[in-house]
Amino acid sequence: MKRHEIVTAFKKASASQSAGQDCVEVAQTADGGRAVRDSKNRDGGLQFYAPEEWAAFIDGVKAGAFAR
Repeated sequence: MKRHEIVTAFKKASASQSAGQDCVEVAQTADGGRAVRDSKNRDGGLQFYAPEEWAAFIDGVKAGAFAR
């Protein structure tokens, strides 16, 4: 398996679905990382994050580091 091989379907946040908003979509990669794409422009490219990078992002979200 290749590191950046996408192994799950892309998912959009449930909050953006209920509000009718476009957002980003996330899928898991073969190495346990994540692939991220723009839900409004699915063919516009992907960003890939290693498992450690994704875990650090999630920890920051939980800690409120990105709150407005």
